[in-house]
Parts: sequence; C-alpha cells; structure tokens
Amino acid sequence: MPQQITVLGATGSIGSNTLDVLSRHPDRFQVFALSAATQVDLMLQLCAQFQPRFAVMAREAEGRRLQDLVAAQGLTVQVRWGSEALVDIAEHPKVDAVMAAIVGAAGLAPCLAAARAGKRLLLANKEALVVGGEVFLTAVREGGATLLPIDSEHSAIFQSLPEDASTWASRIDKIILTASGGPFRTRAVDTLKDVTPDQACAHPNWVMGRKISVDSATMMNKALEVIEARYLFGVQPEQIEVVIHPQSVIHSMVQYKDASVVAQLGTPDMRVPIAYGLSWPERVVSGASALDFRQLVPMTFESLDANDHAQRFPGLQLAWESLRAPFGTCAVLNAANEMAVAAFLDHRIRFDDIHSVNQSTLASVQFAVPDSLDALLDLDRHSRAHAAEQIRKRQRE
Repeated sequence: MPQQITVLGATGSIGSNTLDVLSRHPDRFQVFALSAATQVDLMLQLCAQFQPRFAVMAREAEGRRLQDLVAAQGLTVQVRWGSEALVDIAEHPKVDAVMAAIVGAAGLAPCLAAARAGKRLLLANKEALVVGGEVFLTAVREGGATLLPIDSEHSAIFQSLPEDASTWASRIDKIILTASGGPFRTRAVDTLKDVTPDQACAHPNWVMGRKISVDSATMMNKALEVIEARYLFGVQPEQIEVVIHPQSVIHSMVQYKDASVVAQLGTPDMRVPIAYGLSWPERVVSGASALDFRQLVPMTFESLDANDHAQRFPGLQLAWESLRAPFGTCAVLNAANEMAVAAFLDHRIRFDDIHSVNQSTLASVQFAVPDSLDALLDLDRHSRAHAAEQIRKRQRE
C-alpha cells in the first residue's frame, strides 16, 4: 500500500516541490492531507489533482471559501480550518509521514503532534527546533518518531554521517554549513540600508518564499540553521562552522576527528533532500538534474572573517550567543526575526533595522526557562510584543 502523506504548507516552495516528487511515485506515496495559509485557488487545484482526504486552511474565511469551491466541483475532500485541524492531520492514525513546511513558529504545534504520534517527520520547518529545542526532541523520543531533516544543508549533513547515530559524538570533529551569501555578498555594507524587499528576495541560486529569501539575504536563515544543527546532530555550538560557498554545489560537510571531510554535492534543487527524506533509507528519482562535472564552474569558499562579511551579516553571530544563553533565548530570537522581516517586507523598517530589532528584543525580553509547548508559545507571544515595540520605535525615527 502507498504511504499516506500529509503536506503542511502545501502551496509554498517546499510544499510544491514535495508534491512534484510525490506525483512521480504514485505507487509509493499517496497524499492524505494538505494545508495552506491563504491561497484558496491554488489549494482548489491541488485538491482536484491529488484528491486528498482532508484540506486545511489556516483561517475560517479561506476555509469556508475553499469548502464552497470544493463542493461546487463535486470533490470529496473534507475541508477544515484552524490550528486544531492542523494538529489533527499531523497526528491522524492513517498518516505515515508528515512534511512540515509551514514557515515560522506557527508550525510548532502540528510538528509536536506528529512527533508525539510517532510519525516519520520530514522537517523543513526549522523553527520547530529553533523554538522547541529540547521540548521538541523529547516529543520525538517519547513518541518514537523518525525525524529527518529537509533543509538542504541539514539533509547534506545527515547524508554525510554514519547511519548509526550513536557513533556520531565519538566521530564528529565539526559540522560545516555552507552558505551562498545571498544577493548582497559583494554589496558595499554602507548601502544595505537602501535595500528594497524585491532586491532582498532575489536570491541568486534558490527559489524560495519571501520570508526565507530575506533571511538568506541577512544570513539569519543560516543563524537558524546553526541552532537547528546543534539540536539535530547533538553537537556543541563551537563544533558548528559556517563558510560561504557562492555556487551552492556543496550543500554542507562533516569533518571527522581524523581530519577527513565528507560532503554532499548536488544541484540547488530542493527535490533532492525531499526525495531522500520521503524514501530514506532508500533513494528514489527526485526529478532534479544531475551535476555535470564537465560544465561545473570553479567552486570557491570565503571565510566569514573576510570581505567585510562580519559587518554585512551581523545577525549570524546571534546563533551562537543564543545557544549559549538559557533555553528559550532561541525562541525569542526567532520571534523577533519573524516580526522584523514582516515589517521590512511591509516597508515599515529598513533592511539594516532587522538586525537591530533582533538585538534589542533579545536584550529586553525577560523570561523563565520554558518547559512545555504552552510556555514556549507564551514566550513567543511575549517576544513578538517586544519586537513590535522595537519596530514602532524605528518607524518613529
């Protein structure tokens, strides 16, 4: 029988690529449920194409509209909406695997539900680990879930590690995350204040949503990936290094204690890690083009200490600072960054204000160490309120 798959965030970049891979293997996979935030018309198309049992919208207005459209077309899809419905399709007993591709902290609750229900959890929502940390990992362990990373960097690391996770600590010297440097790798630092949202979203190598594209431009995306790597692979913060690799051919590397380095290479196509996560430990056709080494451009690497990168990407250092601070600090950082990026995309603050909002929010939020989902969500709301005040201050300046 085909595996039953729930795709959370089906209309986004990761969701679309997941559905492309699933459509190539109808004998292995079947779409059980889809979710989306606001794109009703696209969800209707997906419902007609994949015939899921459930379709969930984030809010009631879009849910009722989709419900009417589905009924008008005579589709048998059950339409629901809201956070409770997201949790239901993540933990449903007939679901084998969940693609967690909802952007931001909104994806934490269904990720935890899938973990507690023992699902194969394909984690593209890095915020689940950035915010959830040990609370999330405890749910994975206690639920007997299989956690597989989908971010290209973390999938590359996973593919470069021994299959027996119990040997990782004794073998790993460090993890090396590669970063493209985004669209402003060579731009003069003093001009970054003039960057527009469209410029920040024009990534040179990857096709991504606007929020993640801005994170790539500030390298906050890499900061979140550092935090995610620490929890996924059980390494210490000082065992994680970032190097800039503009060509995005090497997706990340593992350096072992004997000084050997194992790397995963491939074209910059998210269908590769998605296909690996869906089929692990096997491999299936992803639809991505293979590397042609005869046409491959020279691969280069840059230190973060070179070419003014420390001034160009100041937010990256917040990853290590947050990991060394009390648990919950990473949740504060994530909340501040989500608020700051949204304000930048709405033209309410400048590009260089994103980092200052993150810094000042980290400095202003006081909290007790969270030990549950409710405590993490309370901290998230509290941090967003502080970030909103920091944004208002910059709007008045």
